[in-house]
Amino acid sequence: MFKIPELAMPKTQKVTTICNGKREVWENYEEAKTYFLEMMMSAEDEEYDRYSAIYIQLIHGLCECLDE
Repeated sequence: MFKIPELAMPKTQKVTTICNGKREVWENYEEAKTYFLEMMMSAEDEEYDRYSAIYIQLIHGLCECLDE
């Protein structure tokens, strides 16, 4: 099994996303990742780019994720 260093893990489970100018605070990373993955799967073109940018940032454990 892979070991993840403690420093790579988020300090808090809360995460803030800003997509299309809408700011949303999520209680945990898993909910946010699930939502943005589902949105990526149903989006096209610019929307896909926005959702995938946030999803990638969530995977990397950022506390604030932007669609830019």
